[in-house]
Amino acid sequence: MKKYIRIHEKDNVAVAIREIAAGETIEIGGLQVRAQEEIPAGHKIALGEIAAGGEVIKYGCRIGNAKAEIPAGCWVHTHNLGTALGELLTYEYEPVGQAQAEQPEQTELPDASFMGYVRPDGTVGVRNEIWIIPTVGCVNNVAQALAKAANNRLQGTVEEVIAFAHPYGCSQMGEDQEHTRRILADLINHPNAGGVLVLGLGCENSNIEVLKPYIGETDADRVKFLVCQETEDEMETGGQMLDELIAHAASYQREPVSVSKLIIGLKCGGSDGFSGITANPLVGRFSDLLVERKGTAILTEVPEMFGAETLLMNRCESREVFEQTVKLVNDFKQYFMDHQQTIYENPSPGNKKGGISTLEDKSLGCTQKSGSALVRGVLSYGQRVEKAGLNLLSAPGNDLVASTALAASGAQIVLFTTGRGTPFASPVPTVKIASNSALAGKKKNWIDFNAGVLVEDQEMEKTAQELFDYVVAVASGKKVCSEEAGFHDMAIFKQGVTL
Repeated sequence: MKKYIRIHEKDNVAVAIREIAAGETIEIGGLQVRAQEEIPAGHKIALGEIAAGGEVIKYGCRIGNAKAEIPAGCWVHTHNLGTALGELLTYEYEPVGQAQAEQPEQTELPDASFMGYVRPDGTVGVRNEIWIIPTVGCVNNVAQALAKAANNRLQGTVEEVIAFAHPYGCSQMGEDQEHTRRILADLINHPNAGGVLVLGLGCENSNIEVLKPYIGETDADRVKFLVCQETEDEMETGGQMLDELIAHAASYQREPVSVSKLIIGLKCGGSDGFSGITANPLVGRFSDLLVERKGTAILTEVPEMFGAETLLMNRCESREVFEQTVKLVNDFKQYFMDHQQTIYENPSPGNKKGGISTLEDKSLGCTQKSGSALVRGVLSYGQRVEKAGLNLLSAPGNDLVASTALAASGAQIVLFTTGRGTPFASPVPTVKIASNSALAGKKKNWIDFNAGVLVEDQEMEKTAQELFDYVVAVASGKKVCSEEAGFHDMAIFKQGVTL
C-alpha cells in the first residue's frame, strides 16, 4: 500500500495516505523530502519550498496561496494556506476535448439492464413505495401516524409507506414559497412512488388547490388528495385512501429496463483528504460508464464548485450551456453576497480535520464526481431533468437539501461519497461510498461501498465496474444501509423570511 501520493505531476504537495512521522523521508519522482513534522493521513506535505504568497498546487491546479513561507517537508494546511478565491468573476468559454467538436462521437457500449417499475408515463422507478407528502408542516404528525398504521397493511410488491415530514408550506413568501411548491410537486410525480397521498391542512398558503397546477395532470388511482379540515376523521379517511393506493401499486411488477433509464444524483459530504483521491474519482468513472450507456447523472452543490468551476465550464457542450453554467455559479455567489456572507466560508470543521484546507481544495475534489463527460444541461432548483447525460443542478452544499433536490429533479438513486461518515437518507436510495477503508470498516451500518481500496492498489476500472454492478443491484431492489435502518429524510432550500 502506498504511504503518500502526488496526484498530478505539477503538484508541489503530496497527500499522506498513512501518517508520515517527523523525520521520515519520502521519495517522489527522484525527489527526496524529509518530513519536518508529523503529517496526518489525508493531509498535505510540501515537496519543496513554497514562497509566501506562492501558489499551492494540488490536482494540477491552485488550491490557494501560502500565508507565509512553507519549507519543504512541512505540513500544509489552514495555518499556512489560504483561499485565493474572489467574488463574481468573468469567464471565457475555452472548450476542451469533446466539447471542441460540433457533434462529439460517443463510444457505443453493450447495454446493461436493471429490474425496475415502468410507470404508465414511461418513467421508471427503482422502488415501489407509497409516499405521503404533507403540503404543510402542521400535518406532519398525522402523516407519520398514517404511514405507521398503513405499513401493517402492505400488499403485493409495495415495499413501504413513507411520510416525508417538513416544516414548510405556510408563512412563506415569493421564491421561497415557490421552492416549496416545486419540490413537493416533483416528489409527488416521482416514479419511485407507486402511489401518493397528498395531505393538506386546508388553510395553508401552499394548500392542495394551489399546489395542483404545479403537480399537473394526475392519475386518480395513483395520487389522492386529503384536506384534513374538510373531513371528520382524517385518520380513518386517510387510511382508506392509503389502502386504495396500496392496492393500485401492488399490481406493478419489476421488469428488465435499460440502464439508459437510470438517473443518478452525485453528492458528497463529510469529505476528507482521501475523497478527491478515491471516492469522488470513482463516482466520476461510474458517471462516465452510465453516460456512455446513455444514462443520466446530475451533479449539484454549487458552492463546492467554486474554484473548480472552469473545469466544468470548459466541458459544456455548447456556448449556451456554458453561459447557463456561468449564471449558475455567479447567481449562487450573489446569493451569498446578498446575505452578507463570505463566499468561501467553507470547508467545514470535519473537512479540515480530514485534510481539506481551502474551498478550492474541496471543490477540485468534489467536481471529480462529474467524470469527464460533456455537460449537457443546467437545471434550476426544482427543475426536472430533460436531457440525458451529465447535468448540473442549482442547490446548496447542505447534504439533506442537495440530496432532496437531486431526487426532485428525477434521480432515482443518489451516490453519496464521504470520508467522515453520515447516517442520513434522502427520498430515494442513498448509496454511501467511503473514501477510506477505516471508515468502511468502522461504520458498516452506514457505508454501502468502500472506495478506500483504490489506495490499497485495487485498479480503478475494476472498482468502477464493481460500483456500477452495485448500483444496478440497488436499482433492482437491493436495499442500502439507510433503507435497512428505516431512514427517510427530505429537506427544502429555505431562503426567505418566515411570516
